[in-house]
Amino acid sequence: MDEAKPEKETRARYRRFIPITTRWADNDAYGHVNNVAYYSYFDTAVNQHLIEHGALDVKLSDEIGVVVETMCRFFRPVAFPDGLEAGLRLGRLGKSSVRYEIGIFRAGESEAAAAGHFVHVYVRRSDFAVVPVPAAVRRAAEDLKV
Repeated sequence: MDEAKPEKETRARYRRFIPITTRWADNDAYGHVNNVAYYSYFDTAVNQHLIEHGALDVKLSDEIGVVVETMCRFFRPVAFPDGLEAGLRLGRLGKSSVRYEIGIFRAGESEAAAAGHFVHVYVRRSDFAVVPVPAAVRRAAEDLKV
């Protein structure tokens, strides 16, 4: 395991920001957002970006991204009712996959509370056969280059 201290994640390292509304149910017994909620924030931010760019129709797209890998590193707690923003940037654009890198920021703060990544592999909805990243998704991903 890499024991090196991670580089600070700041707003300047991200291309686009998606507002995230925390919910009462996101808090755990310790009074802060539970770790699993961050993955939901990642999913929401990435898919909202794709929908807004016309790259995803959740009901009709023939090709869909399935999550094959996630990672999150936590730096400081957030809690309901904090307003959050998910910073997005492109980590890697491959033939059939996209790695999105996401930072979760408390609204107005410059350093991330958490940061991680989310990898989509593109498949045909009908049979889950791996396909090349669709052109519209490729354009939306390239829009996140820093």
